[in-house]
Parts: sequence; structure tokens; C-alpha cells
Amino acid sequence: MRKHSGEHPRTGALDVCPFVPVRNVSMDDCVHCADIFGQKLAELLHVPVFLYGEAARKESRRNLPSVRSGEYEALPDKLKLSDWSPDFGPALFVPSWGATVTGARKFLVAFNVNLIATKEQAHRIALDLREQGRGKDQPGLLQKVQAMGWYLDEANIAQVSTNILDYELTPLHTVHQEVCRVAEELKLPVVGSQIVGLIPLKAVMDSADFYIQRDGLFIVEEEHKVRLVISKLGLDSLGPFNPKERIIEYMVMSAELRPLVSSSLQQFVRSVGARSAAPGGGSVSAVVAALGAALGAMVGQMTYGKRQFEKEDHVMRRLIPQFHEATTKLLEMVDQDALAFNSYMVALKMPKKTSEEIKRRTAAMQEGLQAAVAVPLALAEKISVLWSPLKEMVVYGNIACKSDAQVAAKALETAVFGAYFNVSINLKDIADEDFTTATRKRAAVLLQEAKESAAGVLLAADQRDQSSLHNL
Repeated sequence: MRKHSGEHPRTGALDVCPFVPVRNVSMDDCVHCADIFGQKLAELLHVPVFLYGEAARKESRRNLPSVRSGEYEALPDKLKLSDWSPDFGPALFVPSWGATVTGARKFLVAFNVNLIATKEQAHRIALDLREQGRGKDQPGLLQKVQAMGWYLDEANIAQVSTNILDYELTPLHTVHQEVCRVAEELKLPVVGSQIVGLIPLKAVMDSADFYIQRDGLFIVEEEHKVRLVISKLGLDSLGPFNPKERIIEYMVMSAELRPLVSSSLQQFVRSVGARSAAPGGGSVSAVVAALGAALGAMVGQMTYGKRQFEKEDHVMRRLIPQFHEATTKLLEMVDQDALAFNSYMVALKMPKKTSEEIKRRTAAMQEGLQAAVAVPLALAEKISVLWSPLKEMVVYGNIACKSDAQVAAKALETAVFGAYFNVSINLKDIADEDFTTATRKRAAVLLQEAKESAAGVLLAADQRDQSSLHNL
């Protein structure tokens, strides 16, 4: 560390170790991890450790640049100050190590925008944009953004290097647009960008939705949305951007988390027919519903972009995404139903020897039953919003796909029947009468709506004027 130098700020050999909630953990969980890690590191290596972000114990330490102020070189004097007593470990300078900062934060997106410019010009743009700006009296334009300018020798270009601390508050495309705007004022060309490390899928999808809305594009597939963002931001300008290796959800995706949906059709059918209570009618209903929604999307896709149906393109652009999104959500419910039922089965097997054990078991069983009811009821609710667009699809869609729309209607109706039956069988064992009454009433309403709506779709299909449209 005594001889270390470079462009990036640092306080020590292990500069910062953040804990970030990605899936199935809370921010509080990450704060707890940071506390344990910081304490263990200090005890093992006898080095100073500071907490930052959501784990910070002092408001002045929430911001990483504040904790890093002065960097490694300032530590000998900084550690002597009472305000900078470390959260863990000795307030002593360890030349071979420096100090470590750990904490909990949202997912940070390290996003660099490439410029044909000097380091100084890139840094000028960074100062204008970063939240810290040029100081207290000259704040920057973008909230929750850290930035600096540097020169990337290996690529022979300058970069505005940013850390987006909250990509939902300041999205990727906003940072890119602002860099482009200021660069244009300075007559400097922007030549692509770069993601350092991993990026959450939502950050990519938010930018895709922005470009789709701004440019009036029609894109529904997730893969195509990712490609759009790669193209718009020039994320592959310095090297290939492989979504499977750079988007964190794709990196951690596991078939174990969605065993039913990830299985083959043959495996799923076999598992339904096995000597096991799950997957059962609930999961099958979700599959049937997803197939019904998918058929609705298919009718739209077989209509959109065809010359003979060109006048209906605007209708298809509105309808297709509804069925596409519903298909994705309904597929997720295939495993959700099985998991909800399994939680009830786990509660059944809880010990019941003492009064306290019986109480805990009863509460867990009731909770499991309400979860088992909630999934099929939510399935019926999701189908409810598809009846109107499906009827419209029948009226305006490709007449050659009339039978597909009819099957879609019956599939969705069947799924609601399945949901109704699954709600009803679980309600009888739920003790909360108010919950039972309200749920049974809502399920009955959704079933009646499904019967009437499916009949209406089939009637509309029968009434189509086939002579006004050409077959495929």
C-alpha cells in the first residue's frame, strides 16, 4: 500500500466490502452481515474498519466518498481524530493495510461513458453532473450519482466514470443523456459506454422502457429489450456485453428456484401424475391460464405486421403486451402454488406435544392455508383483466386464428374454475370468518365473470365477418 497509486480513490488494501440485497434478503439482513464482517475482520487482522451506507452509525459516514476523504495517505492523521474513530478495530494506522470500509447499500451500477476527449474535459463533465458537484455552493445535476473523469490508456479514450447509487432514482439512460448533452455543448463526441461488473435486470428494463416510450417502438420480448439498451448506450463499445454474464439475475438464475416451470412438459405432466399432492390442481390451473394468455399473444403476433391487417397494427401494439406480460406472471404462479401448499404441509408436521407447540403449529397452519388460498385467488384476478383485451383481439385479430382465440377463452375460463375450486377447498379449514366470507364472495364473482366473459368471447368469434378478411 505504501507504493500503491492509481486513478480510483481507496483507503486500503481491501478498500470497500459492501453487502447488497439481491434476492430473498432484506437490507436489514445486509446491515447485520456488514456488522459481523467488520467485527471479524478487525479481530482477525487488527485493522481499522468503518461502516457506511445503511450500516453507518453516524450520519457523516453514510456516504462512501466522505469516509474515503483524504484516502490512504490521510489515515495517519485522520485516525487520531475522535470523529474518525473506527467502528471496529484499533484507531491505529497499519501501513501494509490502511483501512477497510464495509456496509450495506442498494445495488450500485458502475457506469462509464466514453469520450474522445482529455481527462480534464471528462472530469469537467463529471463535476457538473455528480450530486456532490463542485462543492456545497455548486451542487451537481444528478441525485445519488458519484462521478469523476479519467483517461483509459488501454483504450485511448477518456471516460466519465460514474457510480449510480440508486438506479431507480437516477436511471442509466438519464446519466447517459446528461453526459451526451454536456459533451455536445463542449463539442466532444460520445463513443459508447461501459458497465463495470454486474447490473440488475430492472436497471436495464427501465432504460428499455424509456427508449420504447420515447421513440414509439414496439418491443415485448425481454431479450429484445436488453439488445435495445446495449445498442442505445453502446455497452459493447469496449468489448462484448454478454447479458448472461453481466445481468445479475441471469447469473444467479437457478432451475431449483422454479422447478416446475423449468422442467420439460413431459416432466411436468409426469410430476402431476405422481403420488404427491403437489403439483396439483392449482399449478395445473396456472399452466392452463398461462397457455390461454400465450394464445392471446399468438393471435396478436399473427396479426401484427401483416399487410392485410396493417390498419389494425395500432390495436395489436396495445393488446399484445398485455397478453405477453400476463403469460410471464401466470407462469410464475405455477411454482408459487406448489410452494404455498408445501408451506402448509410443513406446518402440519410441526411438533404438537406441548400447548405452546400446538399454538405455534395452529398459527403456522392457518398462515399456510391463507397462502394456499391467496395464490389461486390472485390467479383469477390476473385472468380477470384479460377478458376485455381478449374480446377485442377476437374482433380485430387475424381471422385464421379464430380457433386459437376460442381455445384461449376456454383455457382462461377453465383456469378460473380451477382457482375457484382450490380456494373453496382450503377456505373450509380457515378459522378467520371475515377472511373466509370475503374471499368466498370474491372468488364467486370472478368465476361468474369468467363464465360470462368466455361466452362473450366465443359469441364475438362466431359473429366475425369472415368475408372482410383474408386467410393466411
